Amino acid sequence: MNKYILNTGVQDFINKNLSADISSLLLKGAHFKDVSTPELAEQIESKKRSQKKLPTWFNTEDIYYPNKLNIEQTSSESTAQYKASLVDGKKLLDLTGGFGVDSFYFSKKVDEVYHCEIDENLSQIASHNFEKLGIKNIQSIAKNGIEFLKESNFHFDYIYIDPARRDNSKSRVFLLQDCTPDILNILPTLLQRTLYLLVKTSPLLDIKKGIEDLKYVQEIHVVSVNNEVKELLWKLTSEENQNPVIKTINLKKENDVIFNFNFDDEQHNSPKLGLPEKYLYEPNASILKSGAFTTIGKKLDLLKLHPHTHLYTSNMLIDFPGRRFEVLKTVAFNKKTIKKELSNKKANITTRNFPDSANKIRERFKVKDGGDLYVFFCTNLNNEKLVVFCKKA
Repeated sequence: MNKYILNTGVQDFINKNLSADISSLLLKGAHFKDVSTPELAEQIESKKRSQKKLPTWFNTEDIYYPNKLNIEQTSSESTAQYKASLVDGKKLLDLTGGFGVDSFYFSKKVDEVYHCEIDENLSQIASHNFEKLGIKNIQSIAKNGIEFLKESNFHFDYIYIDPARRDNSKSRVFLLQDCTPDILNILPTLLQRTLYLLVKTSPLLDIKKGIEDLKYVQEIHVVSVNNEVKELLWKLTSEENQNPVIKTINLKKENDVIFNFNFDDEQHNSPKLGLPEKYLYEPNASILKSGAFTTIGKKLDLLKLHPHTHLYTSNMLIDFPGRRFEVLKTVAFNKKTIKKELSNKKANITTRNFPDSANKIRERFKVKDGGDLYVFFCTNLNNEKLVVFCKKA
């Protein structure tokens, strides 16, 4: 950590060049005695990436930024705030602290937070920023979190771990055993030292496999931001459990959308099927990831178009955790009919359980993307290819 970066003149230069072209800046050079041009470029690029993702950091003076990969890998403020809503108590250990966004929000809910980060430089950066952000109940520890846990005699209310999802060649991985640390190997140790273990994993991890491998899962939180799944959170205790509560949350500016169910409910129910009625419903990304394909229809008294077509329908408009549409008409898939209806027109195309992709359909029928018309290409309960024309409800 180069503390000269925090000098007033350097900080002014960074702030004035947030919109600058980084390549031109590198060629031109900035001519500060104790700060290199690449260091300046790194600060500018990382601060720029933080503007929307980490507004508290962006809007605080004298924040020191790590490289852009650390910014890319850190939680956003919205997901960190959600994680913090799941914890409480006196002591929390953040085993894989990183830039410290999660620890910052945990510190608002827990008396003492221990932020472990094996990268000494990143640990110094996080510690400096905690001070600038006015946080006094986080202890920064520049060492491997597992080593710290083994050396300490603390028992924690919560241990939080976000295993690194890059292998030795920097390629992305998502299976639990391929991440660092391998949580499956250290699980007994962690559960002996905490009341609750909170694990963050990639959205790509299969939920059923995760339940089988982790064994002690009480809750799974499928967290989306503006309908894009960002992370899976697994809450574990020392009791084995194969029927966790699955909580889906779509974080939005206006109001968060929540839908919860039990894993076993989904495994032991069959959907009620039907043809498109007056209204059509498309679940949000968190629900689709969670696999609540039968449960959502049953809980909300909706018909499903096909066991593998994750669209739902009803004659009465209801509140729904996803998009709602009014059906204008439904036609059998026929090239001539679709060409007549859509060629050179604007429409929003979605495919569900249909052989062609939305892009292929747009190209094939020369459909321009956008407008107020929403068209679903799908398969119905009779295994017939169907096209449903809708407008937003």
